[in-house]
Amino acid sequence: AAEFRSDALREIADIRQQGRIPLLVGGTMLYFRALQQGLSPLPAASPAVRARLEEERTACGNAAMHARLREIDPQAASRIHPNDPQRVQRALEVFELTGSPLSELQTRSAVEKLPVQPLKIALLPPDRAWLHQRIEQRFEAMLAGGLIEEVATLKANTDLSLDQPAMRAVGYRQVWRFLDSEIDYATLLQQGVSATRQFAKRQLTWLRSENDLIRLDCTSSKLYQDVINYLHEKHFFRT
Repeated sequence: AAEFRSDALREIADIRQQGRIPLLVGGTMLYFRALQQGLSPLPAASPAVRARLEEERTACGNAAMHARLREIDPQAASRIHPNDPQRVQRALEVFELTGSPLSELQTRSAVEKLPVQPLKIALLPPDRAWLHQRIEQRFEAMLAGGLIEEVATLKANTDLSLDQPAMRAVGYRQVWRFLDSEIDYATLLQQGVSATRQFAKRQLTWLRSENDLIRLDCTSSKLYQDVINYLHEKHFFRT
C-alpha cells in the first residue's frame, strides 16, 4: 500500500502538470483509502521477529496465534481471520516492536492526505440475486478458462504452500484442495462461488462506509448519462 501510494501520487502530479485529469479505476478500496487518507506510522518489518513468530505458529498452530492476538488487540483480532497467518503475525509483530496494538496505531496518520478532493463513483449491482448469478457464471468461466491448470502449475513449485499470501486469492485455495483430492469438483465449484460471494459482500460493506460516494446501478441503460450529470453537478467540467 505504501509503494502504491507513492507511485500513485507521483503519477497524479505528473498528469495534473499536463493539464489533464487523473482517473483512478479499480476495486481495491484499501489502497484507495491509503491514497486518500494517508498511512499509519507502522514500524518496518523485523526479520528476526517474523522468523520467531513463524516458528511459534508452526509449533502451536493458527488458532493459538490468533488467540494471543485477541488478548492484546481484540479489535484487530475481530477483523483478521484465524486462518490468515500473515496478517495475524504482522499484528503480533507490530505489538512486539512498538508496545501498542495495531488497531491503535492505524487510527493515527503520519502521512499527508491527498492534496485534492476526489469525486468518488461506485458502480454497484442492482440486487443480491443478480450479483450472485454473475459470480457463479464468472467462477465457472474461470475454471473453464484454465484456473485448475494454472494452480496445478503453481502447485508443482515446491516453494509454494497454502499458507502463503498468493494462495489466498479467491478460487486458488479451493482448486489446490481439489487437486489434493480433498474435495470433488462439485464441492470445488460450490466453495469457490461461496468464497467469491463473501469477498463481494466485504467489498460492498466497505463501499457503504465510504463518505461522499455516489452509488450508481451498474446495469442501468443510462449509466453514462448518470455519470455525466453527476460530474456537471459537481462542476467537474469547465465551461
